[in-house]
Amino acid sequence: MTSRTPGPAFCLWLTGLPCAGKTTLAREVSVLLRDRGFDTELLDGDEVRHGLSADLGYDRASREAHAARVMFVSKLLVRHGVIPIVALISPYRRSRERARSEIGRFVEVYLSTPLSVCESRDVKGLYRRARAGEVRGMTGVDDPYEVPESAEVVLDTSIRTPAASATELLRELIRQGWLPGAGQEPGRPPAPAAGLGVASAPARPA
Repeated sequence: MTSRTPGPAFCLWLTGLPCAGKTTLAREVSVLLRDRGFDTELLDGDEVRHGLSADLGYDRASREAHAARVMFVSKLLVRHGVIPIVALISPYRRSRERARSEIGRFVEVYLSTPLSVCESRDVKGLYRRARAGEVRGMTGVDDPYEVPESAEVVLDTSIRTPAASATELLRELIRQGWLPGAGQEPGRPPAPAAGLGVASAPARPA
C-alpha cells in the first residue's frame, strides 16, 4: 500500500453515546483531511458489524471483541500511513485504553452530546424501545457509557453544525500537533493531550 499522507498517520477514534453524531462527524472530517492531502479510511461501527463483527452480540464481551477488531484494522492502517477515522460507541474505558496502547498514535475524540439530544435524534426508536423494555443492553439506558477521563478532544455536537464540529476538530488537531498548520512541517511530535473544553454529558447500535 502506498500512502500520500503528508506526515505520520494516527488513529482518530470517535466515541460517544448512540446518536451522538459520530458517523456524521467522521464523514465531515474525512473530507477535510482528504482535501489536505491525507489518506483516510472511515471505520463505522454499524458497518463493521455487518461484516467483520457479524457474529457478535451486544453483551459486554461482544462489545469489547468488536472494539478489538476495529482496533486491529486501525493499527494496520496507521502502519501503512492511512488515518483511520473510527466512529464507534466503544462504551468501555478498558477497550479504548487498549486501543490507545496497541495503536500508539491515537487521538480519542469524545462526543459529549447530551443524552436528551441523542434520544431526539434516534430515528430508529431504539432509545424508546429500550425504555419500554423491548430492547436490552442499550448504551445510555440499561448499559453504561464510561465517559473518557483524558480524551484529547471533547465536542458537543448539539451546539455546532456537523461542518462546524469538523472544522473545530481539525483546528484542535493542528493545535496539538497531530496535523501541520501553516508554516509547520508535517510530523511534528504532538503536544501533550488537552481536551477541548465543552460541556460533558451522562452516559444498541455499534
